[in-house]
Amino acid sequence: MILIGNQRGGAKDLATHLLKPENERVDVHEIRGFVADDLHSALQESYAMSRGTRCKQHMFSLSLNPPPQEHVDVAVFEDAIERIEAKLGLTDQPRAIVFHEKRGSDGELRRHAHAVWCRIDTDQMKAVQLSHTHRKLQDISREIYIERDWRMPDGFIDKDLRDPRNFSLAEWQQAKRAEKDPRALKAMFQDCWSVSDRRAGFAQALKERGFELARGDRRGAVAVDHTGEAYAISRWVGAKAKQVRAKLGDLDMLPSVSDAHAQAAKTITTRLSELRAEQRKAAEAERARLASDLAAVKQRQSSEARKLSDAQRRRQESEKAQRNARFRKGLPGFWDRLTGQRRRTLEENAKAEHTAAARDEAEKRNLESRQSQERRDRIRETASLHRRKVGNARELSQDIEGIDREVSRAQGLPRLEPKKSDTAHERPHRPSRDGPTRTR
Repeated sequence: MILIGNQRGGAKDLATHLLKPENERVDVHEIRGFVADDLHSALQESYAMSRGTRCKQHMFSLSLNPPPQEHVDVAVFEDAIERIEAKLGLTDQPRAIVFHEKRGSDGELRRHAHAVWCRIDTDQMKAVQLSHTHRKLQDISREIYIERDWRMPDGFIDKDLRDPRNFSLAEWQQAKRAEKDPRALKAMFQDCWSVSDRRAGFAQALKERGFELARGDRRGAVAVDHTGEAYAISRWVGAKAKQVRAKLGDLDMLPSVSDAHAQAAKTITTRLSELRAEQRKAAEAERARLASDLAAVKQRQSSEARKLSDAQRRRQESEKAQRNARFRKGLPGFWDRLTGQRRRTLEENAKAEHTAAARDEAEKRNLESRQSQERRDRIRETASLHRRKVGNARELSQDIEGIDREVSRAQGLPRLEPKKSDTAHERPHRPSRDGPTRTR
């Protein structure tokens, strides 16, 4: 069933909504843990408890909606509510359960349920922390669909089970590193089984997850992945062979395991080839970006050097004027010559000029050193990214060749050898010290 829950305040509005007369029937099934015995008073009681805390959203409101075509017993709703309560950490918190019966667009009378918990823990006078509620509710919802053998809504399959034709490079590398989780595989097969009502739908659901439906050696239906591994449908979906035959029909129309292996491998290698082309294109773009970046850096650094040179020239002229101003003219100047003061001023000016020249040279060298380091860092960083993309392309080529060899081996064909053009194309490039990466 579809589970929708959220934290909220507004006790009066929620009680009014749950008791609205628009439904054919409203049944306040349970009020637990409250002093009050009516819904309005109980939810107001939750609000009163929250006043002793800083919590504004003192309730957790949940709606439970079974599939439209299913007539669900009260016990099924109660079991789901108990599981949700334990999953969210709301065990023993005050709660209320309300059942609604309402006619659908087809005129059929259907029942759904609402549950409301007070989040305030009166022993500690703080709200129960709720986190990842959407994911937890979705997990329980999927479990109920599988247990009750209900048809899952489209788009309700686990989002982690991505279409193998659209996976990214990171997802492919992660999948290679990770071992297959039997529980996740079983859930995936059960999901595919639940969302389909005949063979075509089941085969398409498997295909979207990288498997091909095939005819097994023992006349049973199997799912085959790109490695050639075959999974017995009856065992992995948890259905009897008779049920599998009833849904899938004549298995003679299905491809053999080897043919299904080849098709599953083709689906994967097609996407890997696309990723390899993307990595090659990205590597070329990286080299072009390096050349452009270095040109821009050199232009900016030339401008910085000119600005420093101009600033130093203006400062030198100013300091020279200040040193010349130390010489007195006229009779005082004549007196300075007689007393040796002019000679001492000349010595001080020469010392100051030497110090200023050393300072200017140090500034110039510091700028050159910083600019040189910046260029080296830029080249090193971009070259590293370029090598990584080239390495990814080479790894993808090896993966494609490995899958092709496995298919050839399974079909008894001559073993495929790596293409020299691929390995030559993906040889890493070494960056030069002073400019963009060049192909050798």
